[in-house]
Amino acid sequence: MPINSRNNIRMANGHNRTRTNSFMDGGELVQEVDDFMLPEVGLVHVPIVKGDFSSIPPKVQEFIAKYVNICRPKGIYICDGSEEEAEELTEKLVDRGTLVKLDKLENCYLCRTDPADVARVESKTFIVTPEKYTSVPHVKEGCKGILGQWMSPEVMDKELMTRIPSSMKGRVMYVIPFSMGPVGGPLSKAGVQLTDSNYVVLSMRVMTRVSSDVWDVVRNGEFVQCVHTIGAPRPLQRKVINHWPCNPERIIISHFPSERKIISYGSGYGGNSLLGKKCFALRIASCIAKDEGWLAEHMLIMSVTNPEGEEKFIAAAFPSACGKTNMAMLTPSLPGWKVKCIGDDIAWMRFDKDGRLRAINPEAGFFGVAPGTNTKTNPMAMKTCMKNTIFTNVGMTEDGGVFWEGMEKEIDKNTNITTWLGEQWKVGMPGKAAHPNSRFCTPAEQCPIIHPKWEDAEGVPIDAIVFGGRRPEGVPLVFETYDWEHGVMVGAALKSEATAAAEHKGKEIMHDPMAMRPFMGYNFGDYLQHWLSLNQPGRKMPKIFHVNWFRLDEQKKFLWPGFGENIRVIDWICRRVDGEDIADPSPIGLLPKEGTITGDGLGKVDWNQIFELPKEYWTEDIAETKRFLEEQVGSDLPEAIKIQLEQQEARISAM
Repeated sequence: MPINSRNNIRMANGHNRTRTNSFMDGGELVQEVDDFMLPEVGLVHVPIVKGDFSSIPPKVQEFIAKYVNICRPKGIYICDGSEEEAEELTEKLVDRGTLVKLDKLENCYLCRTDPADVARVESKTFIVTPEKYTSVPHVKEGCKGILGQWMSPEVMDKELMTRIPSSMKGRVMYVIPFSMGPVGGPLSKAGVQLTDSNYVVLSMRVMTRVSSDVWDVVRNGEFVQCVHTIGAPRPLQRKVINHWPCNPERIIISHFPSERKIISYGSGYGGNSLLGKKCFALRIASCIAKDEGWLAEHMLIMSVTNPEGEEKFIAAAFPSACGKTNMAMLTPSLPGWKVKCIGDDIAWMRFDKDGRLRAINPEAGFFGVAPGTNTKTNPMAMKTCMKNTIFTNVGMTEDGGVFWEGMEKEIDKNTNITTWLGEQWKVGMPGKAAHPNSRFCTPAEQCPIIHPKWEDAEGVPIDAIVFGGRRPEGVPLVFETYDWEHGVMVGAALKSEATAAAEHKGKEIMHDPMAMRPFMGYNFGDYLQHWLSLNQPGRKMPKIFHVNWFRLDEQKKFLWPGFGENIRVIDWICRRVDGEDIADPSPIGLLPKEGTITGDGLGKVDWNQIFELPKEYWTEDIAETKRFLEEQVGSDLPEAIKIQLEQQEARISAM
């Protein structure tokens, strides 16, 4: 269809826009073409498939025009977050074969990715700053740093310029205005993501608040620039598997903290492509938080209410595979207790004018790991994800349901299952039905125990912060740290241990300081100093605790039953917050006085075993922790943390 007419318009900000009436372009209906004058570039043609380019803030117009000029998409689709938009895009992906409708479940879909694109790629994730040690600590010579990767702007520019130009050729660029936290809230932040993936659009509208209302926020403030491309321009240069175009050999994920910008290339997988998640909500947000005096943390937020109706709010940080989502949605075993979920993954926390630490969950959905989730481990998560959900890389049952490892007792063993690789399978056969990192992407609002204030723009008041890890030996069920500085040291020393598969190979220790190891946006030593600096007169500092649900006996059986029984430990934490005299000092912190964790109806639990502190174990542990921090943080380790380590070592030595 020929172009019908052109209207040259002078825009208020001095840029030119030329509006063109609709015409067809490769199956997409282009409604108009806006011409935008970019400094140092000249006139850029912006072909609009949907939306009113002229109505969005000029600084966003410039952002879009810049990447239209570089990425060369065939058209621009400005998202509004509406149901109609979601239905349109879902229908496209079903027709294309990217999504499969799950007939057994309400409005649920299955996606299978290219087997080479299934997880976050930490080795290809970088923080970009002119000065290296702004981003990463001074690692000891000869040691490989694990607390972030740095790349210079010059080198990253070269890397991106071999990837980004023309990367969206033949594809539509979707413009996603989104808010982390309630739109316009005092703790919230806005972002705009450009992407050539419909799957990303549908997932972002679950995980964030996608809305045209964001434009009003951006008009009066800053926004985080998010650029994502799957790196598969047309005509395709790489065979597409599972209707999932990507470029896994060339993946790179770059963060520019000072520019508040993220550029991700090559992967369509959630952690690499849903840029509101770890990239924005932790890496970039932690830098903003440092600048503005707040915290962006890899933490769940939950409320617990005792039988007397007293409610407390807890934020908790655990490394992966340590039960964070299970704790956020805990079903209490004790009568009269209630748990409500505010969030299962990320907490943004800021002190208010009264000195209370208040937290929001900046996300709008749960992006949960499916395997291991079932009606015993997390019944609330199972109820949450059975409608309005996108499942990725799980198995599909013959009747249009879902299956993953951990659900064996919840389906007929003779049920035919199609694995995430498209192969036929039944329970008991070799192999796995779901990828170990398979996911459900589901709206938080449909969680049966979502807190009524989960979207309160002011946040909820945090009474306690809990760290935890998977520690098979030596570490007690729970202890309270002596003060804020001791608590920060305990968080910095956070680790999990797994017994090596072969005998006599010793412990495999995974350090995950503050549960932020893969998500640091700046120098970890500066990050610890930032935590320490928050302890100021007039503030009600939350108490800090450490828990360990995973201690084993000599027969390698768990000493603690876990799951819903963890409410008994949370009860003790709440009573300590209230100042009850139910703790005794120990070399590592304050331990529960014997009998102060209720055991009614619990069966046999060996108190001495579960709280024993073997001197040899703790002597080795503190030495290993000091060595780790000396190697990984070096001269950037705050003096206050060094003092805490020395004091704890002295207490252990005196045992």
